[in-house]
This record gives sequence, structure tokens and C-alpha cells, in this order.
Amino acid sequence: MPALIVVGGDAARFAYEEFLHGRIRNRHTRRAYERAARRFFDSFRGSRTLTSITPADVGRYLDGLKLSDTSKKLHLAAIRHLFDELVTRHVVVLNPAASVRGPRLSVVEGRTPEITVTQARTLLASVGADSAVGLRDRAVVAALIYTAARIGAVARLRRGDFYHDGEQWHLHFTDKGGKSREIPCRHDLARMLREYAEASDIGEADDARLFRTADGRTGRLTGNPAAAGDLARMVKRRMRDAGLPKRLSPHSFRVATITDLLEQGVPLDDVQRLAGHADPRTTRLYDRRDRKVSRNIVERISI
Repeated sequence: MPALIVVGGDAARFAYEEFLHGRIRNRHTRRAYERAARRFFDSFRGSRTLTSITPADVGRYLDGLKLSDTSKKLHLAAIRHLFDELVTRHVVVLNPAASVRGPRLSVVEGRTPEITVTQARTLLASVGADSAVGLRDRAVVAALIYTAARIGAVARLRRGDFYHDGEQWHLHFTDKGGKSREIPCRHDLARMLREYAEASDIGEADDARLFRTADGRTGRLTGNPAAAGDLARMVKRRMRDAGLPKRLSPHSFRVATITDLLEQGVPLDDVQRLAGHADPRTTRLYDRRDRKVSRNIVERISI
């Protein structure tokens, strides 16, 4: 706990813990906000108390950060929300960050690089299906392509999340923010998942994790569940072996799938539902059609 919070008394300590561990349920957000709060309070090194921090202090702190505008906005959000809690608990009278404006940031396109349709097909075809590990890797890549799911949601899948409703196979994802989504499996994805499930011997217990770690280079699987980081490293390794650009990542499939559907004229609302976005503006950040138009335009310059 930052020294400024400790010397602020019991109410300050209570507000700090309530903010991080009561208000914020996402562990990644909690970690990022805690780092931002610690960095802010530690920057004063005893020269301020909680009640003496002013909007000018907050503004000068942001100006001095050698970070991107996106990171500065995150730091400001963490400081602002934490001081809101301190005001609620009567530690300070006013929130010094409330009137501080963050950097202007207009994002029209996400930074995740897009994998092309040809590259995705090349990768999928390069994954051998001659071992349980190969079948696992092929099923993971196919799930990323054909559901637009995040790697974390794929890693959290359990055996019971892959089920048949009497008409077709489905995948039930627990996504970012605890959101629950049901995605129908196209025929080839369902086939790859069935082949993997049979070869992996994970059984029929609904709570068993669907994807497990590999046993070294033996081609066999262990009984341990694969974390998102394990699967992400596997995908990166498979990309490297297939000769694909290093800048691509598991999230690149999400960009490619969303762009591909929008190019085919699928309504934005339908693509938004597939991606699990609460706001269509988020879905548009994954749309790379404007970039392709720009490329076509510059190629026509006759100089």
C-alpha cells in the first residue's frame, strides 16, 4: 500500500482496498490500476499529503509520464476513480483529478495486426494432425478463426462447453468481463474439435478443461489445463514455423474474421454479436476495410 495512503489513516486504507478489491472485479484491470495508483502516490515521496494534492499536481504528473496517450488516459482514470472513493469515505473533500483533462485520443482503427485469409489458411493447413498435440493445436487455431473468440476465452473452455443441442454443435464461451456467449460451430470446426476430444482422452466430465498442456515433445498431452499464455505461445510458435510475420498474434484472427464478415456485407449488428462487443464502435476498431481502400488509392498514384 502506498505510503501516502498508509499515513492517511484507516479511512484512506479502507477506501484504497475497497476500490481495488471491491469495485474492480477484473484482475487485469485491478493490476493495471494498482500499478498506476502506486506510481502516482510514490512520485510525491513525502512532499504531499492526500488532502494537499491539487489538480495542478495531477496535471504535471501526467505531463511528466513518458508513456503513450492511451497509457496516460489509463493512469488518469485510475487516479480519478481512486480519489472518488477517497471523497466518498471522507478522506478528502474534493477530487483533484476530476477537473484534469486527459490527452485527446481518437482511435479509428485498432493496433492489432490483421492476418490475411491466405495466411490463416496456410497456418491451419500447416498444423499436422498426426498426434494429440497436433489435433489440439489445429482445434485451437480453428476455434480462433471460426468464432472470433479471444485466446483467454478459448483457454477457459471446458468439455461441457462443447455440446450438441440435437441439431448442431455449439461452443459456450465465458468471455472478457464474465460475459457468456453461445457460438454455433461450423461443420469443419466441429469435426476438428471432435477429433481432438477423442484423441485427447479427456473423458465426458463437463468440468474437465478442454485444452491441456503438451508433454514436452512427445506429442502427448498431460492432465494439466492449458492457460491462455500456453496457448498463445503455441499459436506464435505455429505461426513462426509456417513462415508468417512475427508481428501477428492470436488476436489477429479476431481482426481477420470481423473484417472478412463485414466485407461480405454481414450487418454490423450481427458481427458485433459474434465478437461479443457491447458497443458497435468497438467492432469498428477491428474493421480493416478502410486500410485496404487506402492501399488501392496510393497504388494509383501515377508519379
